[in-house]
Amino acid sequence: MSELPDGLVEFVEGAGWGAAAVEPIPGDASFRRYFRLRRASGETAMLMHAPPPEEDPQPFILVAGWLGANGMRAPELLAQNPREGWLLTEDFGNDRMREWVDANPADELPAYEAAIDALVALHMRPAGPFSPYDLPTYLREAALLTEWYAPAHGLDVDVARYNAAWEKALAPLIDRQASPVTVLRDYHAENIMLLDKKATAPQGLIDFQDALVGHRAYDLVSLLQDARRDVSPELEEAMLARYIEQTGADDDFRADYARLGAQRNAKIVGIFVRLFKRDEKPKYLTMIPRVWAAMERDLQHPALEPVARWFDTNIPDGLRAAHGGNIA
Repeated sequence: MSELPDGLVEFVEGAGWGAAAVEPIPGDASFRRYFRLRRASGETAMLMHAPPPEEDPQPFILVAGWLGANGMRAPELLAQNPREGWLLTEDFGNDRMREWVDANPADELPAYEAAIDALVALHMRPAGPFSPYDLPTYLREAALLTEWYAPAHGLDVDVARYNAAWEKALAPLIDRQASPVTVLRDYHAENIMLLDKKATAPQGLIDFQDALVGHRAYDLVSLLQDARRDVSPELEEAMLARYIEQTGADDDFRADYARLGAQRNAKIVGIFVRLFKRDEKPKYLTMIPRVWAAMERDLQHPALEPVARWFDTNIPDGLRAAHGGNIA
């Protein structure tokens, strides 16, 4: 028990799970830690430790409640102590969409179709009571590339022109967020749970605590330009077309999809370098080539011309040819 966080035993006992076995579960890119509680009867629950001041479980509680009230499948909250960072939730099991489709390639298409349909359903509901995904937020996130990736390569880049290019490219998109939707922000194959081992079954949602209110294309980008697994261009196009057909998205939607694809991928490149440099988590560096390749495709869209021109001027061809280069 010495490796368990302080306060775990007391919280678990207070929640009525004191006799359960505690099984650590690999975490994510945050300070959060996860454990599976298993009773002798076989019943299980998930324990999250999101310790202050680095983490705050209140957003998870808020978003989970809103999703559940609006017909989406978020884990039920069983017990909570937000002050100490503890949450006990329903256990969705081990069948993440990522591992399931990798092991069952024939299920890839229906799994992604179900994920698209879930987004369509989410976007039919009024936006939740969350903060706006506004232009300053987009710009702050995109700046992670110049703050972390560029210095890691010893690049002296034009930060002012970078920010100005993004502001120009994103301005038309902001006007089309007048009727926003709930944006989960990390909607991808590792955060979608298949609840009864069928690709077409209802899908459980996790890791949604950073939800904002913004553009309907953002979570599509997160799913279809996944930083953690390869999504073929053919599948990406088919799922994008499926969403557009079901929602009647206008002609500007594909341009906004490219804008948010480039913005998100620039952000992720910066985050992955930060995870390595600041948090000593080198595994994320191996994902940068996939993210960079997707960003290069997005930059080919005319809507990204100012940003593409900045990359042409500031990022050497050698690094771009290697889809981001190597970082030691």
